[in-house]
Amino acid sequence: MALNNSDDARLVQQETAVGAGVQILLLALIGTAIGMGPAGWLTGLAFAVATWAVLSRALHRSGSRSFGAANRVTLGRATLVGGVTALVADSFQDSPPVSLFVGLTAVALILDGVDGKVARRTGTSTPLGARFDMEVDAFLILVLSVYVSMAMGPWVLLIGGMRYGFVAAARVWPWLTAPLPPSTARKTVAALQGVLLLVAGAALLPHAVGVAVVVLALGLLVWSFGRDVLWLWRTSRVAAAAPSGHEVRRELVAG
Repeated sequence: MALNNSDDARLVQQETAVGAGVQILLLALIGTAIGMGPAGWLTGLAFAVATWAVLSRALHRSGSRSFGAANRVTLGRATLVGGVTALVADSFQDSPPVSLFVGLTAVALILDGVDGKVARRTGTSTPLGARFDMEVDAFLILVLSVYVSMAMGPWVLLIGGMRYGFVAAARVWPWLTAPLPPSTARKTVAALQGVLLLVAGAALLPHAVGVAVVVLALGLLVWSFGRDVLWLWRTSRVAAAAPSGHEVRRELVAG
């Protein structure tokens, strides 16, 4: 049984290595097609290595014996996000072909709705898979906000940085780490961020309209985060005001 567990763990780690290999292959194809510069290459390679290292460590710590179909979809999406990241890094020197940028980003966004369905249909939903999916989403939004900010200003970075700011704030205020109730509105707002940023970044709209689209995305995100933070704060206050089990027992004895 131990041998089987070891073999399973090795196969899981091999899948992450294959993912890194596919990422490098995609970079090679992009580099050949557009003559990508050093910034794009270095950023894309750093993304590939970081994804492989973090995912491998997470899988090892979770003791997963199977990578799972849903995680394969997410890994494929992460590969596309790595390509988008390389294009955005390269865009500081040369503008990437809009069609390539839009194509990679659009497929990555479409696949965002696939991995969750695969996980539910195959009964392979796991906390690790959900976290992997969320981190890929968050990083893509960050990269897109960087790209759009080059044309519209640094304020757009608030969109990509809001989730990371929330995580940083949770280290100071632990009540922010409490689980949130499921919310269709939250999921919808999160999904819209990538779509709206892609529409603005594609430069197909007049500048003023593009700015309005990004303002809408930021407004929706502020509303969503604000609602969740308020709910978490109220819940923490209620929990703090509730008598502890020790106090309840003491009151019963006194009574």
